[in-house]
Amino acid sequence: MMPKPISSILLVALILFTATPVLAQTATPPATTPEPSPTPANEPVYIIQSGDTLWSIANRFNITVDDLTTANPDVDPTLLAVGQKLVIPGLEGVSGVLNTEVIPYGDTFRSLSRRTQVSDAMLRKLNRLISPTELYAGTSLIVPVQEGALALSSRATIASGESLLELAVSQGSDPWVLAGINGLAGTWDALPGDVLYSPAGQTDSTANGLPAVFSSAELKDLPLKQGGTAEIRITLAQKATLSGTLVDYPLHFFQMEDGSFVALQGIHALLAPGAYPLKLEAKLEDGSTQTFEQNVLIVSGNYPDDPLLVVEPDTIDPTVTKPEEAQLVSITAAATTQRFWNGGFISPASNYPGVNGYTSRYGNRRTYLGQGTNVEIHGFHTGLDFGGGTGLPITAPADGKVVFAGPLVVRGNATIIDHGWGVYSGFWHQSEIDVKVGDMVKQGQVIGLVGGTGRVTGPHLHWEVWVNGIQVDPLDWLNETFP
Repeated sequence: MMPKPISSILLVALILFTATPVLAQTATPPATTPEPSPTPANEPVYIIQSGDTLWSIANRFNITVDDLTTANPDVDPTLLAVGQKLVIPGLEGVSGVLNTEVIPYGDTFRSLSRRTQVSDAMLRKLNRLISPTELYAGTSLIVPVQEGALALSSRATIASGESLLELAVSQGSDPWVLAGINGLAGTWDALPGDVLYSPAGQTDSTANGLPAVFSSAELKDLPLKQGGTAEIRITLAQKATLSGTLVDYPLHFFQMEDGSFVALQGIHALLAPGAYPLKLEAKLEDGSTQTFEQNVLIVSGNYPDDPLLVVEPDTIDPTVTKPEEAQLVSITAAATTQRFWNGGFISPASNYPGVNGYTSRYGNRRTYLGQGTNVEIHGFHTGLDFGGGTGLPITAPADGKVVFAGPLVVRGNATIIDHGWGVYSGFWHQSEIDVKVGDMVKQGQVIGLVGGTGRVTGPHLHWEVWVNGIQVDPLDWLNETFP
């Protein structure tokens, strides 16, 4: 007789709402946290998070505020505190503590169902999912966890020609248990490439729906944002050649000192918010491949509009701007296999005598008007502007190699530094260039002087960071360390 599937109560409720007017005081930690209310047996409870209100919690679980207050008579709605427990009514058959998580890359509808031992039908009902494809990386979920629930953290992929019995033996399990846990119709129902879970085998704390060649696949800082830098870190279970794409951009993977592989990819500032595909492919030594693709959530960068900028007409003439843009794209397209930088970047205005402020930030939406004409162009600010006058020193934010140094129409006197691994810095509008193509520069080295050449309304330093062909927010590179 086939044993019954191991049961646990890990239930997921998908948050697909936007913050709306607050009907109760936002949850903040009070000086003295109220005593938690007694929890009725077998009732699911939600742990209050920072920013929660009774209205937002009720909306999340598709119940009314009255339902919520009735189920929690001892909770004062004006004194919600982070860490308090609220009973969630109306979830028949559900128990456990409801934790808020962000779905990592690699967790799919099937892997969640198998790993949590919750039926497909129940997952769809609880999460109000119409299609399993709605479950993409970066989505916020409510994940109930029951005390003492069995964690299925070991996973394996059925190889071509391999039987479930052979896989079970390698996992220290048996085929009937594997079939039951993974919702298979029988021991004959496993297909090549299918990712199965087991209570035995080697523990994997990053268990997900990835093919077995990927020990882990981490996508940093989900959800991604417009203008951000995506950092994708892969650990392989066996030797393989990695490739992939994010949105429409081919990824370049480079090996770290610890043996993991990293790819960096910029997200365009004008890319419409939504879900976009991240595909990974590993080619094994025997010539076979294992692939995985999942949509990743990209959200708005919330960039403001700048005032109208009136400039010289030739600096917005498409016959001038398009060839110059194509030249920059060509220069920054190569992903040098050597990484020149180490650690964090520093400000290129770090040697300014007390005038290291930002006059315009990356991503701001802009409209340029040709002086004395009706010609306009629309776009965004592609870099970070620093205040200061002509002649102030510009310093290299990180080690690298100079790959361009010369005059341009729109960008004026310009310098581009290749930092390696597809990462570049650009410095526009200089009054003087102090380096030449081929020079190796060190972090903090003076490479030129601030000026007002090119399309400007006054002298300033404009600094850009390009990551695999896309301009990204330089502030991220000042505030974080990549990789």
